[in-house]
Amino acid sequence: MKKLASLLFVVLLVACSTVPLTGRKQVLLVSDSEVLTASLTQYDEYIKSATISTDKNGADMVARVGKKIAAATEKYLTDNGLSSELANFSWEFNLVQDDQLNAFCMPGGKIVVYTGLLSIVESEDELAVVVGHEVAHAVAKHSNERMSQELMTQYGATLLSSAVSNKSEKVQLLANTVYGLGAQYGVMLPYSRKHESEADYMGLVFMTMAGYNPDVAIGFWEKMSAGGSSTPEFMSTHPSDATRIADIEKALPEIKSKYQTK
Repeated sequence: MKKLASLLFVVLLVACSTVPLTGRKQVLLVSDSEVLTASLTQYDEYIKSATISTDKNGADMVARVGKKIAAATEKYLTDNGLSSELANFSWEFNLVQDDQLNAFCMPGGKIVVYTGLLSIVESEDELAVVVGHEVAHAVAKHSNERMSQELMTQYGATLLSSAVSNKSEKVQLLANTVYGLGAQYGVMLPYSRKHESEADYMGLVFMTMAGYNPDVAIGFWEKMSAGGSSTPEFMSTHPSDATRIADIEKALPEIKSKYQTK
C-alpha cells in the first residue's frame, strides 16, 4: 500500500502544472498531443454536421475579433516564457447557424460562435468578452484538467497508476464526456465552476491586451442573465450570474491598470 501511495504521489507530482496568469496549480494526466488529437476529432465531426452561417458581416466580425485576441494571447505567452505553448494552437474561427446564445473554443484554438449570440451582441467589445473567455479555456488547458479529473474519478487512487500508463483509448472516450459537458454533481461540477470563473478573468485580460474595452463585460453578462436559468449554483457548471458579475467588477480595476493600453 505504501508503495502504491508513493507511486501515486510521483505520478501526480510529475503531472502538476501551473495555469498562466492565475498561477493556479493543476493536475494534467493527459499529454497535449492526446488532448489535441481527441479534440480535433470531436471538432471535425461537429463542423461536418453544423450549418456554417452565410452572414458575411457576422462571420467577418467573428474572425476579426478572434484573430486579435489570438494575437494578444500569443504575445502574452511569448512575453512570459511560454512560447513552447504556441505549438498547441492552430486558430480557426467559424460562425455557425444556431439560435443558442453560445460559443466555444476547442483545444487547439478552434473557435465557434453561434448566430444566436450575435443577435444580442451590440459591439465587437461585447463579442470579445465571449471569445476571450473561450480562448482562456484553451490556454488554461481546462479540457485536459477535466479529463484528468475524470480519470481520477473513474479509476480511483488504487488504479490511477495503471490508468495513466496507456491512455489513448481512454482519452477518446473521455472526450465525449468532457467536450459534451457531461459531469456529475459533487466532483466535476464544482471543478467546472472554478474553470468558468478562471476563464472569465483570463478572458478579460486577453481582450484588454487585444485593445477591447473590458468594462462592457458587466453589461453583457447582465444582459445574458436577463433570460437566465433558475438552476441553483451548486448544480450548475457555471457560476451564478450574481457571482460572475461581482467577480468581474472586483477584477476590472487591476486588469485595466496592468493590461490596458493607454
